[in-house]
Amino acid sequence: DPYRLARDIFGIGFLTADRIAQAMGLAPDAPERVAAGIAYALNQATDEGHVFLPTAELVQQATDLLDVTAQQVGLGVIRLWGEDQIKVTPAAGGEEMILPLTAPTADGIPQLVAEHGQIYAAATPAQAEELLHEERAIYLTPLYYSEVGVANRLRRLLQMGESCFDHFARGSFQWADAFVALEEQHELRLAPQQREAIRATLTHRFVILTGGPGTGKTTSIRSLLQLCEAYNHRVLLAAPTGRAAKRLAEATGREAKTLHRLLEFKPAEGMSFQRNEENPLEGDLLIVDEASMLDLLLTNHLLKAIPPGMHLLLVGDIDQLPSVGAGNVLKDLIAAVDQPAPTPHEQPTPWSRQAAVIRLQTIFRQAADSHIITNAHRINAGQMPLIANEQTTDFFHFRTEDAERAAQLCVELVQSRIPKRFAIPSQDIQVLSPMHRGVVGVGALNEALQAALNPPSPQRGERRLGNRAYRVGDRVMQIRNNYDKEVYNGDMGMITAMDSEMQKMTVTIDGRAILYDFLELDELVHAYAVSVHKSQGSEFPAVVIPVLTTHYMMLQRNLLYTAVTRAKRLVVLVGQPKAIAIAVQNNHVAERFTGLSERLTRFE
Repeated sequence: DPYRLARDIFGIGFLTADRIAQAMGLAPDAPERVAAGIAYALNQATDEGHVFLPTAELVQQATDLLDVTAQQVGLGVIRLWGEDQIKVTPAAGGEEMILPLTAPTADGIPQLVAEHGQIYAAATPAQAEELLHEERAIYLTPLYYSEVGVANRLRRLLQMGESCFDHFARGSFQWADAFVALEEQHELRLAPQQREAIRATLTHRFVILTGGPGTGKTTSIRSLLQLCEAYNHRVLLAAPTGRAAKRLAEATGREAKTLHRLLEFKPAEGMSFQRNEENPLEGDLLIVDEASMLDLLLTNHLLKAIPPGMHLLLVGDIDQLPSVGAGNVLKDLIAAVDQPAPTPHEQPTPWSRQAAVIRLQTIFRQAADSHIITNAHRINAGQMPLIANEQTTDFFHFRTEDAERAAQLCVELVQSRIPKRFAIPSQDIQVLSPMHRGVVGVGALNEALQAALNPPSPQRGERRLGNRAYRVGDRVMQIRNNYDKEVYNGDMGMITAMDSEMQKMTVTIDGRAILYDFLELDELVHAYAVSVHKSQGSEFPAVVIPVLTTHYMMLQRNLLYTAVTRAKRLVVLVGQPKAIAIAVQNNHVAERFTGLSERLTRFE
């Protein structure tokens, strides 16, 4: 079965397996081909962030891909259903449906038919038609169980008994005195929303803190930590990525871990997390920063590890791009938690008693002096950024209508202009492009930047893979999780050594020297320029952002906002004012098919 190759061997996808099968003479409507094509369509949807596909959407994609009838797709869906590769629900967030078969056994268990070593459900064309007639939600099984798991575990968190922080919830606790002491000891002034965030976190089991740049999220976290430590409470800090965890540690002066490290992910032990319901985390409060990056699968594992009594605080910017992985977790959680307060005649719900969303909206004075922050908020509000191009500004725009000139400007800015003008070295400047292809796409820019910043040299080790040359000094990015090395998709570093005789090279990522075999080079790409999506959770001293109408399909407000907020000291836009205007005005966010908010809002 060529399609088994696609499932079992990395790098052999459905399309490759399908070409092999066609060459072997397999019929286009062969059941195994149709089932494999449906699974491929669902996996592609997952890569785009969807948790499920509605029936009509799946049928459209599968018939286009396979050139078969809708009825044949329906039969393929039932086959996958019988193999437990998928789950079907009546609607988003609905309960699992029972597989409708014509020949159940005497005890009511659906009959399964074995053919060519595969187990699949016996079904008729009429049943396939019936399945497709009604709009259903079709999930890959792991995503279904993760969505159900997140909803159930969050309910359990809100309904747990005694809290580690019950003394803060008592009416006798003097909050005003505590805040005054905190401010005096640490020489700061907390805004009312920040005080509310701290108070809510210690009196509610589950809190989401959201806000844009400069609104005081980091100060709120630091102050919360200081108050907890004053009362001998143990706080755990984590973030989805290594770079985000490092930033959190630097901002708080405390240890912060990636979620994989916090949950003790062990690839050698069945790709499992050692922290779970049987072996939960130890602490009183867990703070997860950059929560907009949380996908459904990781959130489910996180909630499994929350012990009774622990509080959970998610901190993130809801207006940034959603997670790379499946789901829109932060948005769905906010939608569920942020319900209208019950009237005096209504019973309070667990959401109103034990969960809260706090929005930080005030830009602090020192942050307001930064054009990066004020322009980020302007972009988020649908307004054009103000471009002063003054000596003291930290936000510039180089205008050009020509894509090739824009690419040339990006190279000049990184190689010489920014280092000379602002004393920011080239290795601290990140180019962020909305797209991968084209003259100002990630691929072409990486070639041009490598040629300018790290050209071939006899003194530098080099290894080629296809059209790509890897050299000592190159900035690179990991593009898929490597659990053995503890490096993850999106981690960035630099090639620091190469041994051609041993066929190995060293990449230094966040201070860790990691050894790669030359056979593993397909896990690394150059990262002088990266996509905006790949930059999530990262922060750079300076960013250069090409914005042209050739990127029309990707010119979206949240994408430009995310790119601008990656910069700490300097933003340079390169391109057309028209393209910037298109991005600012385009607030259309591609909806993701997810049922989490529906599952959560049914919680009474």
